[in-house]
Amino acid sequence: MLALLGLVVLGFIASIFGSVVGLGGGIIIVPTLILLGSRLTGSEINHEVAVGTSLAVLIVTALASTLSYAKKKRVDFRSGWLLFITSGPAAMLGSAITRYLQNGVFQLVFGIFMLLMAGLLIARDFLKPVSRKWPIERTFTDEDGSIHTYGYAILPALIIGFCVGLISGLFGIGGGSLFVPMMVLLFRFPPHVATATSMFVIFLSSILGSGVHAALGEIQLWIVLALVPGAWFGGKIGAIIAGKMTGKGLLWLLRLTLILLSIELITEGVTQL
Repeated sequence: MLALLGLVVLGFIASIFGSVVGLGGGIIIVPTLILLGSRLTGSEINHEVAVGTSLAVLIVTALASTLSYAKKKRVDFRSGWLLFITSGPAAMLGSAITRYLQNGVFQLVFGIFMLLMAGLLIARDFLKPVSRKWPIERTFTDEDGSIHTYGYAILPALIIGFCVGLISGLFGIGGGSLFVPMMVLLFRFPPHVATATSMFVIFLSSILGSGVHAALGEIQLWIVLALVPGAWFGGKIGAIIAGKMTGKGLLWLLRLTLILLSIELITEGVTQL
């Protein structure tokens, strides 16, 4: 019973973080399942099962967030579908590759990636969007009637979508940790529109990525069912929080969490090599 409660709480906390900053929650779920799997479930969880299970949960998290953001008219569906053209297939490719990484290698690479993401989340507060004029210009009106103008080029958008999708399928993290900063800094998306649109793309990509993991038998269904209730409500609450506050305090907590988890993963990865 305590293990079940622990999984529900994990899904809830991870999805709040994910929804507020557009990460999808997997960046918390995957390392927690790898590092604390035996305590939460009674047996060790290998990295490919942790990734597959996380992607399956992300479908629910991202759907809950997307629906909440859509009601507030914050999702740029047109741009989201464009990014998904390459993000979806790349998520499937990344999901197929995951099993070929040895345990120590996966932990080490994932730990380094999380450390880089923590650095990116810190650096983005000090970086300014590029002033380049892109060939495709988008005008987006949100629920408050505010008009936002931003733009992009198709090829760079498709390349970013592919890279994010590949990382999403490989690590089970959704990809928002890269999507949001790139959309804000490179294409000048308003932060709240970037976060909402990122969750929409994560929802679509997670379906394809988790489908590959399911076909390979790399999803623990009972863990997914335990994580889903917390993930659903956490995703909705996170979207509400994102709409009412800047989320800076929560963002700094996330940065610190990522740094601590990355250090633990890197240490474990090195010891297993």
